[in-house]
Amino acid sequence: MKKILLLFLAFPVLDSYSQKWEKNYEFVDNCICGLSKVKKNGKIGYVTKDGAEVIKPQYADGLAFNEGYTAVRMDSKWMYFDSTGKAITDAVYEDAMSFKNGLAAVAKNNLYGYINVSGQVVIPFQYSNARSFSEGLAPAANAKGYWGFIDTKGEWAVKPFYDFTGEFENGEARVMKGDKTFYIDRQNKVLHD
Repeated sequence: MKKILLLFLAFPVLDSYSQKWEKNYEFVDNCICGLSKVKKNGKIGYVTKDGAEVIKPQYADGLAFNEGYTAVRMDSKWMYFDSTGKAITDAVYEDAMSFKNGLAAVAKNNLYGYINVSGQVVIPFQYSNARSFSEGLAPAANAKGYWGFIDTKGEWAVKPFYDFTGEFENGEARVMKGDKTFYIDRQNKVLHD
């Protein structure tokens, strides 16, 4: 019983400790990968759970950390940082998405490609649009705007045919063609509406 009472007494102390540094920011997001996205004077940065700044609030926008990496927007270009605050790319991308399966979709010169966690381009800029990998495949659109799925080598696993595609989840992906919405598997077999 004494342990439970001590635990209840400790909560206000812990809560007031964490709130001290949180009050320095206009916004504090959930702690992901040991870091929270914060906003101060309208600028985005990242802090540890103890409030120590790892990435100083100086960016126009930023994504939540995923797989130990985040993207931030400096003016109109995006760049990536690791969870230690080390930049892994320069601010050269027009669009940036979170890392999933070790790859992130990025845009340059109005085309999308993918970088790895070292910041190296591993799938060339050749898609008119693209999204994150899930279950080894990523939605991508060709020059005509039709969506399909690529593998981690950038090869079409499902040829571009659809007006829209979602990410794979539990072996199926939602796709749209005309006014029809349905689900397909990795072999492009229709599973259900």
